[in-house]
Amino acid sequence: MVTRWLEHPLTRGLPLDSPETTRLRRTVIATKPFLRQLYEEWYTDIARHVPKGGGRVLELGSGAGFLRQHVPDVISSEVFHCSDVDVILDARRLPFSPGSLRAIVMTDVLHHIPDVRRFLVEAAAAVRDDGAIVMIEPWVSAWSRFVYRNFHHEPFLPDASDWTFAESGPLSGANGALPWIVFERDRVTFSREFRQWRIDSIRPTMPFRYLLSGGVSLRSLMPGWTFGAWRGIERALDPWMRSLAMFATIVLRRTSDAAAPPRSEVTR
Repeated sequence: MVTRWLEHPLTRGLPLDSPETTRLRRTVIATKPFLRQLYEEWYTDIARHVPKGGGRVLELGSGAGFLRQHVPDVISSEVFHCSDVDVILDARRLPFSPGSLRAIVMTDVLHHIPDVRRFLVEAAAAVRDDGAIVMIEPWVSAWSRFVYRNFHHEPFLPDASDWTFAESGPLSGANGALPWIVFERDRVTFSREFRQWRIDSIRPTMPFRYLLSGGVSLRSLMPGWTFGAWRGIERALDPWMRSLAMFATIVLRRTSDAAAPPRSEVTR
């Protein structure tokens, strides 16, 4: 009964992989002040890390968001048709010429890509030298293991042996622990296989606010006017964030390493 009450009425009962669910989530974000402020903070953070200079910025999984208000020249994309999206594409097959992008950005997307290695190869080809991948993704900590495993619908498998998972749907298929696996647990493997990408920074963050916002599926548990106070509480907890974080801002920098594998070959 409690779970039923917490479900947001706009998307209650709709399948995760339906484009209609993504469309309605735009309205959810726009009408939940606490959640809207959270996305504003995420997008400000992403925009701050986007390199200057030539080349466009590609956003993966743009469907329900509003990054364009922070990065005006962004190319928005989705895996299925959504209104106001510039291009439909699969992150494992990017239709961009070599070095034409200055950045690829995403929010809660990487852990839905069934083959991260293929994406990283494609991204290395499309992003210019000194370009970047900037992402905000779920993260693994003692607190997030408890929350994601017990209260979240997506699979969360920190012990998965591989960087892949079986495909189901674009949103239902996932491993929420995948960003942590690739960039933290298996960092040595990542650095060896992808010398064209350097981990610039990883900043674990946000142990409580996304939960309190209800995300895009549940009702908000806090009014918008409390957002600043909760942000202050989380900042005070920064020294313990590696044990508490539920998300992380991850920035990869494109190097000029000539040993980058071609798109036709993915290192296993």
